[in-house]
Amino acid sequence: MKNHTEYLIFNTAKRQEFLNITGEVESAIRKGGIKEGLCLVNAMHITSSVFTDD
Repeated sequence: MKNHTEYLIFNTAKRQEFLNITGEVESAIRKGGIKEGLCLVNAMHITSSVFTDD
């Protein structure tokens, strides 16, 4: 099984802000050479969160 780990860092200008990180996640998947499987996107800080829409 192939795996790839990449840490993405985002800075925001405002106290509350929504960021569309789809492109960055897709780029990380392509860089890892992943063709199929699962993708885990996790917020690594207590004051942030990740929302998905499928």
